[in-house]
Amino acid sequence: MAEQTYSQQVDIDNELKLRGLLLKLPQFASEFFRGIESTTASRTRIAYAYDLIVFFNWLKESNPALSNIDVRNIDISILDSLKAIDIEEYISYIRYYVKDGEGHGNKEKGIKRKLVALRTFYKYYYKKERIKNNPSVLVDTPKLHDKAIVRLEPEEVADLLDNIESGEGLTAAQNRYHEKTSVRDLAIVTLLLGTGIRVSECVGIDIKDVDFKTNGVKVHRKGGYETVVYFGDETQAALKKYLDERIKIEAAEGHTNALFLSMQKKRISVRAVELLVKKYSSLVTTMKKITPHKLRSTYGTSLYRETGDIYLVADVLGHKDVNTTKKHYAAIEEDRRRKAANIVKLRKE
Repeated sequence: MAEQTYSQQVDIDNELKLRGLLLKLPQFASEFFRGIESTTASRTRIAYAYDLIVFFNWLKESNPALSNIDVRNIDISILDSLKAIDIEEYISYIRYYVKDGEGHGNKEKGIKRKLVALRTFYKYYYKKERIKNNPSVLVDTPKLHDKAIVRLEPEEVADLLDNIESGEGLTAAQNRYHEKTSVRDLAIVTLLLGTGIRVSECVGIDIKDVDFKTNGVKVHRKGGYETVVYFGDETQAALKKYLDERIKIEAAEGHTNALFLSMQKKRISVRAVELLVKKYSSLVTTMKKITPHKLRSTYGTSLYRETGDIYLVADVLGHKDVNTTKKHYAAIEEDRRRKAANIVKLRKE
């Protein structure tokens, strides 16, 4: 059997996970997930399932008529019986609730996501004429307040790459691993900083996806399509150096095509990349929480500074909406505000 690509394996794993999650939802929910299969990514369906589990658990706990009914046996008619005020009560509940002795909280973004999942659920059955009412559309979407965009400054980027190469500042235990992974780690971080690709796109790259003739790398974008992203000379040098090591490694079965490998000789995971970025970036700045996504923001800002072309930045980052891209060059406005700090003199010299 041919080795699966990363995206294919993710879809298979998510399908198996979804089957397990469906056992925690009413039986009629299976119809919904079959119906949206062709229009949604597997990750999206998993997220919907988790959010709907929270909703039906709340419904069972808050509705005395359902107290003795297993969630699996809840009838679709329950959707028609709910009012907008019930949905608002649910939103109030998910701001903070306790389940199995553990507290769970949702802020604006989490609440909005759960409301979107519920609206999509209701919309499906309303469109199929399985229910007559859709109270979810009568509930206002929570307003999302803008957060400060976190990214690395140019000097911090240089320090980050220097520290990955040298291992300076790492503990003795970390340095033992650093000797084995520094070339790989530098290639990963340089690629993220030099192209702005997502961490999931990075870990999904196969060896054959890299073309040094064109300095391009094929990535599987969010949304399911493939595209080629181009990289510069610094990224090329880091990738070539790593590939010299990679071709000597006999990868574990099922991972022979993967470009970036873990210490276990398997395709490196998203979590592993998040941890290595956290490890090295903590040596550069303690005031900023740097993640792979912040490296993406750093690239977006740098590209805009150099080109001034927001549509180019949107295209390279794979954004469908240019308004999403604008978040990546907020630092340009910060530069202007910093300059203003020294314009007004408080004491005449």
